[in-house]
Amino acid sequence: MYNSRWFKLLALAVYGMAFFCLGIYIHGTLTKPGGAPAWQVPSGFSAPTGSGEKDAAPPENPFIAVAEQVTPSVVNISTVSSGKGRTPNELFRPFGNDPFSRDFFDRFFEGMPRRRQQTSLGSGVVIDKGGLILTNNHVIKDADEISVKFSDKHEAKGTVVGADPKTDLAVIRVDTKKDLPVAKLGNSDALRVGEWAIAIGNPFGLDHTLTVGVVSATGRSEVGIAAYENFIQTDASINPGNSGGPLLNIRGEVIGINTAIVASGQGIGFAIPINMARKIITDLVKKGKVTRGWLGVGVQPITAELAKSFGTSGEGVLVNQVMPKSPAEAAGIKVGDALLSVDGKPIKDPRELQRLIADVDIGKSVELIILREKERRTVTVQIGELPAS
Repeated sequence: MYNSRWFKLLALAVYGMAFFCLGIYIHGTLTKPGGAPAWQVPSGFSAPTGSGEKDAAPPENPFIAVAEQVTPSVVNISTVSSGKGRTPNELFRPFGNDPFSRDFFDRFFEGMPRRRQQTSLGSGVVIDKGGLILTNNHVIKDADEISVKFSDKHEAKGTVVGADPKTDLAVIRVDTKKDLPVAKLGNSDALRVGEWAIAIGNPFGLDHTLTVGVVSATGRSEVGIAAYENFIQTDASINPGNSGGPLLNIRGEVIGINTAIVASGQGIGFAIPINMARKIITDLVKKGKVTRGWLGVGVQPITAELAKSFGTSGEGVLVNQVMPKSPAEAAGIKVGDALLSVDGKPIKDPRELQRLIADVDIGKSVELIILREKERRTVTVQIGELPAS
């Protein structure tokens, strides 16, 4: 029998020798000739430390050019109101009429007086060197005080020149002793889906933020934001505070005024086309209000069944009411007529007819193509002024 004590000592000696040999092997594999560790930084290599000079500017690109060109004409608008107001971009709410949403509490406390002041933030764009600024109506609605901050950090008080809730546009004025940088207005009618779209504004109060996307769609209506809708849809990032700021093309021209977002989605924002805004601006500056053309008919879409009975492909709208003493009545338009076009511009739906007529100058005559008893006719109508009611 082996002595257990000597056996244990022998075993420890064997294990110790084995670990010693293993250590020598590992050391040999991790060293180079001369004793330099294999993982050591190679000789002659040095980490870059920089020259201490500013790196050269990247090549010019159109987004940089747009930012430098337009940013000085974009302003931050803050308002103070003592009454019940609506905060910017609160046009779509993700929770609808949920009892825990803001709507619920607004209705619950609607009859109670409010003493606290409310401050809202939005954007605007300078359209005249004398101090005219275009923005959204909901940005300045019910405001007791309007403060406008420019890109050079100077501030001025603003006054409302005029507002149009039906398109959610407003013009304000600031008194200034110097010429302001003015944004160039583009042509929104020439827009094509897929074009670059650039938004500059003050989302969440972050001054002069630029975001980039594309024009996702044009002619969006039935959105439920305003009475007159013909929106540009974009996926350029738009957030609360962007309201009233410009949507630009790659040339730095204003193609729209950012007005709303879909709160429950991402990359869905809407802007009012600048061509639609031009007449609004002119009316607000000259008259302080907007006058619109009036035909005096009630209409409805032409369904597939109606189109079959009319013998059409579904274009136009169906007249279901003619107002007494209206331009339509004077021109002989009747219930049951289908209205197909205005001065050669096709009518796609009731809102399209509404927009086309609203843009006509008061007293001007237009030609309507109508369909009556499957026969196309041309009717001349002198457009009246839309009554306030």
